[in-house]
Amino acid sequence: MTHPGQTSLMSQRNIEQSAALVEAQPVVARQSRRPSPVVWLMLGILVLLALAVIFVLPGVVEEYELPFTPRTATETVPVAPVTTSSLPAISPFEEAQRARQRAEAQDVLASLLERQNALVALNVESWAQSEYAAAVESARLGDEAYRSQQFDEAAAHYRRTDSALQALQESLPQGYQDAMAAGAAALQAGDATQALESFRLALLMSPADDDAQAGLARAENLPQVLALMDEASSLSASGELQEARSRLEQALAVDPEHPQARRQLDELTARIADNAFTAVMSQGFAALQEGSADDAIAAFERALSMRPDSREARAAIDQTRDQLDVSQISRHRSSAEAYEAQENWASAVAEYDAVLAIDPNLVFAVEGRDHAARRQQLDTLLQQAIDQPQRLADEAVHAQALQVYYTGAQLAEPGPRLQQQLAQLEQLLLAAQVPVDVQLISDNATEVTVYQVGVLGQFERHTLSLTPGRYVAVGTRPGYRDVREEFVVGLDGSSTPVTISCTEAVAVNGR
Repeated sequence: MTHPGQTSLMSQRNIEQSAALVEAQPVVARQSRRPSPVVWLMLGILVLLALAVIFVLPGVVEEYELPFTPRTATETVPVAPVTTSSLPAISPFEEAQRARQRAEAQDVLASLLERQNALVALNVESWAQSEYAAAVESARLGDEAYRSQQFDEAAAHYRRTDSALQALQESLPQGYQDAMAAGAAALQAGDATQALESFRLALLMSPADDDAQAGLARAENLPQVLALMDEASSLSASGELQEARSRLEQALAVDPEHPQARRQLDELTARIADNAFTAVMSQGFAALQEGSADDAIAAFERALSMRPDSREARAAIDQTRDQLDVSQISRHRSSAEAYEAQENWASAVAEYDAVLAIDPNLVFAVEGRDHAARRQQLDTLLQQAIDQPQRLADEAVHAQALQVYYTGAQLAEPGPRLQQQLAQLEQLLLAAQVPVDVQLISDNATEVTVYQVGVLGQFERHTLSLTPGRYVAVGTRPGYRDVREEFVVGLDGSSTPVTISCTEAVAVNGR
């Protein structure tokens, strides 16, 4: 908003500049040509306006207040009557200079007024009272000089005021930082009064600042936080740790950023955790003393989960597992030896594998597993040969079964199961080499071939002497569909006649 005095002075400046222009115009005109009567008339009017500005306007300006110099409603300023005969004659050039000086003073005045308004909005008298008062005093001196039309002096005072106000504006960031730092220190020291004062001052300098508002809120809540912290200290001293932690959590709910409350809560939480860890470790050692290794390990593992970097819990687990491993190894070894005596080689291998999973370097387990695995393989091969005797008709299978038989027969102290398997396989191997007569029946028109034997040709009856096993006979005849017959020669010496005849005619050329 422009001050009334400032508006009048600016208008005076414009009129005086117009008058100066008018005074200068005739000189230029006479150098070129004689002006017309109209021009003389206009010049006369402008001269009258300039005289009005010079002699009348200053009296009018006195009726208005200049900035920084408030005047009471009852105050009156005596105005001496102005007459044209009492004023010294002022040349147009001097008047132009005075108008320029007045304009300069008004420009500086406009700047300082803008700064003053901004600082007043920030409650400058609350945080820079003496500096602001000195600036106002300098402006007042400028006002006095302005009234006496000493515009250069007025401008100088206004510049000093403007510079002082500018310095106050530039000091705002540092002042804000100092106030915030003082507030933070007061919070740290538990001084609620000082904290409130500092953050309120910071808000005066920066009303919309979030950090200052948050600091003020913390300062307002500080008494409640300190009271809860005192309660927590008393409860902790009496051993009521959970209640003490609850009070500290309440304090941090009020002020989550309070460093002492946070530190106190962390220390108390660590203390509670230490007590819980110690209790669980004690449970583990008690279980170990009672001979319950599994329960002990479970307790020690709970303790390790509570404190993953605990060497004590890790050492307790290792010690307990060593004891448990010894017990388990002994149990698996006994089971393996029992399975070996029963010739249950698959179960024996599983027991040795369990031992090696605990300690892969135990010699008895390595050697025992190797022996049990070889006996398991022999047992499997023997049983396959016994369960599938027809395969013994194949020379390769027969040779392999015979090798398996000799391997088992060479073992020292064979068990009952192995002896029984060897006896059964021996009978099957012998029976597989005894030929059996097989009767083949045909129609004397079918060409008969028996795989593994050869082409037999056409016949009505034919006898073959075949060793036990599985055979395939094929019959062919021109104009008839081929036939295929599979038959088995048993190890018991019995056989069933096999009929091979092509009886299904095949149509030729649609007939």
